Amino acid sequence: MKPWFRFEVLATAGKARAGIFHTPHGPLPTPVFAPVGTRAAVRALTPAQVRAAGATLVLANTYHLYLRPGADLVAEMGGLHRFMAWDGPILTDSGGFQVFSLGDLREVDDDGVTFRSHLDGSLHRFTPEISIRVQEQLGADIIMAFDECPEPYDRAYNEQALQRTHRWAERSLRAHTRRDQALFGIVQGGVFPDLREQSARFIASLGFPGHAIGGLSVGETKAEMYAMVDLVTDILPADKPRYLMGVGTPEDLVEGIRRGIDMFDCVLPTRLARHGTAMLRDGRRLNLRNARFARDPAPLDPQCGCYTCRTFSRAYLRHLVVSKEMLAASLLSIHNIHTLTQLAREMRQAILEGRFEAWVAEWKAQATATASRPTSAEEHDQHAPGP
Repeated sequence: MKPWFRFEVLATAGKARAGIFHTPHGPLPTPVFAPVGTRAAVRALTPAQVRAAGATLVLANTYHLYLRPGADLVAEMGGLHRFMAWDGPILTDSGGFQVFSLGDLREVDDDGVTFRSHLDGSLHRFTPEISIRVQEQLGADIIMAFDECPEPYDRAYNEQALQRTHRWAERSLRAHTRRDQALFGIVQGGVFPDLREQSARFIASLGFPGHAIGGLSVGETKAEMYAMVDLVTDILPADKPRYLMGVGTPEDLVEGIRRGIDMFDCVLPTRLARHGTAMLRDGRRLNLRNARFARDPAPLDPQCGCYTCRTFSRAYLRHLVVSKEMLAASLLSIHNIHTLTQLAREMRQAILEGRFEAWVAEWKAQATATASRPTSAEEHDQHAPGP
């Protein structure tokens, strides 16, 4: 492994760390939140807008890009960086989560997964070797081992899936040929501490340059998720980055970073934006369809410095949402991504300056105060909408 992927821990505060992960497309300061560009695009935003919102890393989806436009075409066009005009680091997932979410459209065996495309019903197959080959064609800086993401409470299925995930991690390593890509292993095990410990120790023993924690935020409670993160980060090597997959609320960033997580990604900020909902740094959500915002001259979040909050009122944003203007999704996505990237940046700075615990205490006090404040049912939208 070339020094491109060197990870430096610059400061710590308990288990929390501030660091830099060096990649071929530049240094990645951590902790970091990555917005999701499923089909090589962060929805409703240009790359310049994504960058201006504070993002330094974006995620693209292997399953979707494999189906359309195809990994061969992306490679022919110069790889993801050139294809989507993003010059910073990119991460691709293995496609495993999407394949295992297909339900009756997929069939799992010890060698891999056969599945039907959700687009046209055509038959396809993913194995660890195929997943790695596709990700190498896509050309992201950080790629993922192929794994099986089971339902979190089914003990028997988790035991079986864990053995597959471990065998597939070894096969992913053997299939990996590009030295300018960092291949991360993935820890699974549902909500079962013994399985999580077993998986963390095994995956850590394989020598990956970084590690991901998968199979969380998929239906378990927050307490269960945080307990599994605590357990796993105590085992994973301290000199390599740790990535909590698919997690992205303000509370989850705070609690994850406290427990030693360095990287996060989630579709939530852009999905909420497309449904007319703004995220606030204290964890609240504003449903802008609600009539109380029709004459509200305030910005979405007075503490936010994003383009949307510097420029537009809640009243104008509500007008865009109820009018179904495409601009609404763009402006709310800018704000929601900025909320999470700025939160991660603030925590990084607090760790570097030796005041992280004070920062967390202040954030929690503010979140508690706003949560206990009487709020109209019309204003407070705590539930993420569907896809």
